[in-house]
Amino acid sequence: MRKSSEATGSQDHIIDFGAYLRVIKQKKWPIFGFALIVTIAVSMLAMTLTPKYVATATLLIESSQTKAIGIEEVYGLDSSRKEYYLTQFEVLKSNSIAREVIEKLNLAEHPDFISKPSLSGEFKTYLKELLPFLPQKEPDTSATDVQQQKKMLGLVAAFQSRLTVNPIRKTQLVHITFESSDPELAALVANTVGEVYIDSNMRAKMGITKKASDWLNVRLSELRIQLDESEARLQEYRESQELIDIEGVSGLINQELEQTSQQLVVARNEKNNLNSINRVIAEYGKENIERLGSMPEITSHRVIQDVKREMVFAQRKVSELGEVYGPKHPKIISAKAELATVTKNLHEQIMGLVAGIEKELNRAIRTVKALEQDVADVRARYQDISRKETDYNQLKREVDTNRTIFNSFLSRSKETEVTSDFSSAAARFTDRAFAPINPSKPNKKVIVLLTFVASVGFAIIMALIFDSLNDTIKSKADIENRLMHRMLGLLPLVRLPKKANLPIHAYLQDGYKNFAEAVRTFRTGLILTQMERNHHVIAVTSTVPGEGKTTTSANLAMSLGQLGKVLLIDADLRKPSICRRFDIPAYHPGLSNLIIGTEKLDECIFTDKTANFMIMPSGPVPSNPLELLASERFTKLINSLKNQFDYIVIDTPPTQAVSDPLVIAQLADTVVYVVKSDSTRIKAIKGGLDRLFEVKANIAGVVLNQVDVTKDHDGSYQGYYDYYGYGHDTASDPKKVA
Repeated sequence: MRKSSEATGSQDHIIDFGAYLRVIKQKKWPIFGFALIVTIAVSMLAMTLTPKYVATATLLIESSQTKAIGIEEVYGLDSSRKEYYLTQFEVLKSNSIAREVIEKLNLAEHPDFISKPSLSGEFKTYLKELLPFLPQKEPDTSATDVQQQKKMLGLVAAFQSRLTVNPIRKTQLVHITFESSDPELAALVANTVGEVYIDSNMRAKMGITKKASDWLNVRLSELRIQLDESEARLQEYRESQELIDIEGVSGLINQELEQTSQQLVVARNEKNNLNSINRVIAEYGKENIERLGSMPEITSHRVIQDVKREMVFAQRKVSELGEVYGPKHPKIISAKAELATVTKNLHEQIMGLVAGIEKELNRAIRTVKALEQDVADVRARYQDISRKETDYNQLKREVDTNRTIFNSFLSRSKETEVTSDFSSAAARFTDRAFAPINPSKPNKKVIVLLTFVASVGFAIIMALIFDSLNDTIKSKADIENRLMHRMLGLLPLVRLPKKANLPIHAYLQDGYKNFAEAVRTFRTGLILTQMERNHHVIAVTSTVPGEGKTTTSANLAMSLGQLGKVLLIDADLRKPSICRRFDIPAYHPGLSNLIIGTEKLDECIFTDKTANFMIMPSGPVPSNPLELLASERFTKLINSLKNQFDYIVIDTPPTQAVSDPLVIAQLADTVVYVVKSDSTRIKAIKGGLDRLFEVKANIAGVVLNQVDVTKDHDGSYQGYYDYYGYGHDTASDPKKVA
C-alpha cells in the first residue's frame, strides 16, 4: 500500500506538458487575435515615435603628456596608474563639463531640452480654468538665480541622460556618445564634450602651474635668507677658531696619536722585561756571580760568551800542561795566571752587565713616563679638534641642507616659469563624430516583432492561468479524479443553425447518428454498471438548471424503449418542461393529479408513438410540490409503476435549487447525475453529490453533457461516440444545447 501511494504521489507532481499544449491549441485563435490587436496598436504607436540619432566621438587620453620640463608632481596626478584613467572618465561625465557644453551650445533653446507639458499637466490646467473656485497653486516667488539654478540642474540631468562615456577595455580610448533627435546636434555635442574636456584640463593645469610658481617665488626668498644666515654663522665660527683645513689638522693629530701610542707600547714592553730581569738579580743577589752567570739574560750576552770561551780555553791549557809539567813549572804557573785573569774578567763583565741592567731599567721608566705624558697631551689636543670639527660639521650641514633646498626650489621655480605658458593636451581626438544618416532608435521592426512575441507569450500565459482557474468539469479525468465518480457517458454538443433547437427525437433521426451513438453508449454503460442491482427506477438530476438533464432523461428513455417498456416521468413540479418539448398540451393531467387522486393512471400517461415509450407529464404546478413528493401516495405510485414498466426514468429538479430530488432519489433504484461540460463549478457539483450521498442515494455515475468534441485533441472522448464521423453533417453556426 505504501509503494502504491508513493507512486501515486510522484505521478501527481509530474508536469503534464501535453495538457498545456492542448490548452494552447484550444485557445490558438484568441491568442493569435490578441497578439495581432496588440501588435497593430503598438505598430501605430511606433509610427508616432520621434527617431533618435546617435553620434560617437573617440578620444585618446594620453598616458604621458609632453612638457617643456617635467613637473608632474605639481599636478598631483600619476598618469601611469589605473586610477588616472578612471578619474578622467568620471571627469568627462561630470556636471561641470555638462554645464559648459550646455552654455556653449545654448542647448536650453533646443527643442530636445525644452520640456513639453504632459497630458496630466494639460488636463490639470484645463480643469483649473474650467473650475476657478478650486484652490490654486501659489506662483513661485523664489529668487531669479535660484530658478535659473533649478533650470540648469534639469538641463544637466537631461543632458547626462543622453550622454554616454564608454571606455574601450585595455586601451586608452574612450567613446563619447550623444543621442538626439537632431543628427547634427548629436555629432556637435559629442565633439564639443571632448573639446571642453581638453580645454578645461589645460586651463586647470595652467592655473595649478601659476599657483605653484607664485608659491615657489615666495618660498624661495625665505630660503635665500636662511641660506645666507647659515653661511654667515659658518664663516664666523671658522674665523673665531682660526680654522683653515680642519680635516687636515684632525688627520695629522690622529696620525701623531697613533705613532706615540705605538712607541709607548714598545717602551712599556721593554720596561716590563727589564723589571723581570732586575727582580731575578735581586733574588740571586748581586754577589752571587755563579748564579748570575747562569741567567739566560747574561749568558746570552756576546761579551760574556766571548769571555767564557777564553776561560774554557785557559782551563784546557792548564789541564794539558798539568799532564806534562809539575805545579811549579813556569808554564803551569803562567797558564794558571792567565786562567785567573780570564776568570776575573768574567766576574767583572757580569758585574758590569748587572749594573747596566739597572741603568737600562731606570732609563725605560723615564721613557715610559715621558711617552705617557705625550699621549695624554696629544689626546687632549685631539679631543679639542674633534669638538671643533663637530661644531664645524653641524654648521656646514646646515649650510649644505639650506643650499640643497634652495637649489631645488630655485630649479622648480625656473621650471614652473618656463612651463607656465605651455602644457600639452591631456587628450586628443582619434575620430570626430559625424552626423549619422540613419536613426539608432526606435527600431520599429524589432519593436513590432518583440511586441508580437511578447503578446503571444502573455496571451499563452493568461490562457494557461484562466484554464488553471477554470474549476469546471471538461473530461473523464476530471470526473474520476476530482469528483471521485465514474463516468457513464458523454453527450456531444450539437451545432445547429441560429435560432434552431435540437429535435426531441434526434436520437431516432439519421442526421444525428453520432449523437444517438453517444446516447446508446451512455445507456450501455448505465446498464452494465447496474447489472447486479434492480434498476427499474432511474432518477436523472443535475446541479443547476440548464445543464441538459431533461434532454438526457428523454433520450435515455428513448434508448431504453428499444429494450423494454419505459415510462418517462416529469417530476419537476416547479418548472416542468417535458410537455413543451414533446408538444403535449399544458392541460394534460399528470403526476400531480395522480398523487392527489383527481385522475386515473391511464388519463395521466401520454404515449409517444415515434419513440415507442410513455410519458407522464408533471400536470398542474401545485403549491406544495415537496409535500406531494414526500407523501405516501407518491411512494405507492412508484412501487405500483415498477410492476407495469421495465424502466422508469424520472426527470427531477436540480439539487442546488430545491430538495425535491433528494426525496425522489430515496425512492429511485439508481441516480444519474448530469453535468454540463465546461460550465458548472466543481464546488457546486460536489455539493449536489454530497446532498445525494447524505440521503443514501445510489449514484450510478455522471453523464458529461454538451461536450465540444472538436476540442478532443488527445482522443480522450473516443469510445463514447463515433469520433471520426462526427461533425460532417452539422452546421458551424452558433452553439445550441444538446
